[in-house]
Amino acid sequence: MIRQTADVVVLGLGAMGSATLFQLASRGADVLGVDQFHPPHELGSSHGETRVTRLAVAEGTALAPLVRRSHEIWKELEARTGESLFGQVGFLAISSEPPRSGAADYIERTLAVAQRGGVAHELIDPAEARRRHPWLNVAESDRIYFEPEGGYLRPERCVAAQLRLATEAGARLALDTRVGAIIPRGDHVEIETDKGTILAGRVVVSAGAWAGQLLGAGFSALLRPTREILHWYDLEPSAPAEWAQAPVYIWSYGPGAEQGFYGFPASDGAVKVAHGEKTRFVDPDSFDRSSEEAESRDFYARAIDGRLKGLRADASRRKTCLYTVSPDGGFVIDHWPESERVLVVSPCSGHGFKHSAAIGEAVSQRLLDGASRIDLSAFGLERFSVA
Repeated sequence: MIRQTADVVVLGLGAMGSATLFQLASRGADVLGVDQFHPPHELGSSHGETRVTRLAVAEGTALAPLVRRSHEIWKELEARTGESLFGQVGFLAISSEPPRSGAADYIERTLAVAQRGGVAHELIDPAEARRRHPWLNVAESDRIYFEPEGGYLRPERCVAAQLRLATEAGARLALDTRVGAIIPRGDHVEIETDKGTILAGRVVVSAGAWAGQLLGAGFSALLRPTREILHWYDLEPSAPAEWAQAPVYIWSYGPGAEQGFYGFPASDGAVKVAHGEKTRFVDPDSFDRSSEEAESRDFYARAIDGRLKGLRADASRRKTCLYTVSPDGGFVIDHWPESERVLVVSPCSGHGFKHSAAIGEAVSQRLLDGASRIDLSAFGLERFSVA
């Protein structure tokens, strides 16, 4: 059995972990990255070809500085690697939500963040939206927001690029290595794995759907993995040619998590669309990773039919994905109550990839400098009761 040591060990090398490993290694830290699989892979949350990114994040104003800084980092990484990581094609937000007394709809929440953060944007009337995007079937009552700086990220490429740069900067990797336990030992942390023991000065737990298992009963109840499905529908022969130049889009037609969807431009003759249901809780080690065509047909009938033009409900493919959600849908970035030497950086709650580059930088600053330049206090554990 192998015995390793490192000043910092990062457990889980998906969105958050790869970014954290890269940032720590870039600053000369003695850092080891551990993953039970071989990232990038399709067994967690950081896959699926594309992820939406936009500056006006309706999920909360505390996120806006993270996504803005992440955009800067993605562009820096593109310049360093020559990889295409960030497709800045613009972002459309569409709301068909019925009015609710005292409740802001998706457009109003998005607009509030845009105005507060000085994000370039415009509100588009339905006729203009249909002219620009003939694949859209918006109604006269729909509200439409456009943000030119939004777009999509390529998650597999982003993870791979950061891991490559991390190793070039001196980071070590322990892949295909499953962690069984994290044990505080006073002046260090002992990590038991199926390949041996690792002794760490500090630990970052960015294990996504597996974080709850590693952190104990209180976290198992707090960080809950869900099964999500990504759908790709083939284009009809008569589909509008503008699909290839489409922005990314999020369309909300009700207050529930299942009453909306997001999507991307056409690529290789198909359009990817999905929604974050966040209700089908699963065990990440034993859930059914397969999917049925009936699931794509049902999703098309509920969400897509009558809203997007030119997609074939009878010609689709799918991939399953794991989200790990907190009770309020926010992130957790805080010390583990069992040890100040362990920093929890999870979950993404289904909207984390766009922020991950800046979170990795902020975590590295917190570990190496004692504080991060971007305020992370909104993601603390005090808002929950964790045993």
